[in-house]
Amino acid sequence: MTSAPAPEPGPAVPYGAPDAPRIAVRGEAHLEVDPEIARIGITVTARGKDRRSTLDDLTRRNAHALDLVKSYGQAVENLETGALSLTPEPARHGRGERVRTYHGAVRLTAALCDFTALGELTTRLADSELTRVDGPWWALRPGSPAHREARRRAVQDAVQRAREYAEALGTSLTALVELAEIGAENTHPWAPAPGRMRTRQAYGGAAPEDEAAPLDLEPERQHVHAQVDARFTMAPPRL
Repeated sequence: MTSAPAPEPGPAVPYGAPDAPRIAVRGEAHLEVDPEIARIGITVTARGKDRRSTLDDLTRRNAHALDLVKSYGQAVENLETGALSLTPEPARHGRGERVRTYHGAVRLTAALCDFTALGELTTRLADSELTRVDGPWWALRPGSPAHREARRRAVQDAVQRAREYAEALGTSLTALVELAEIGAENTHPWAPAPGRMRTRQAYGGAAPEDEAAPLDLEPERQHVHAQVDARFTMAPPRL
């Protein structure tokens, strides 16, 4: 005689049971904080009819941009070289592989943690020969305490909401069943924000009198958002 197969376990009931009813809530937190770093993009270009002279000009201007950024010392948190290009432009008329001109470009990215240097550096770079500056893009570091604080407040908000629902039923929470993170992110990690800085300070020596006045840049406030879903059990209410 064979025994009957054991019944398969059914899906978990998300609504709890009469003796241990559940409450499901979503906790949220929104913070507005000062940025921690500012990134700028630097594009150095050169153009000429001779490939070697164009490359020499590009090398010289790239070295000038690198030296200028590095002269700000600890104010620069990171400096990276991106793409390098040297492109021949064919002649519009004529036969063969005749080249009309050469275009060269080097792209750099710099991250600054001291914003008093930002306006002066961007102005000096923009005042350099055939150099383009993009930005600044304000941001928080990935491990910023602001993200941790937003998550903490989102959890507190979830607990508070659940308690309010339980109190409305004349009972109280008994246990946390589940906590799931929905998202905690900076909503404007790369948004450019023109403005002005309140402080000016010279770096790398005094600027020559013929240089442009430093830009005033105002850091853009960063918005941090966190959400969690939480489930709690509560003592059976008397309805």
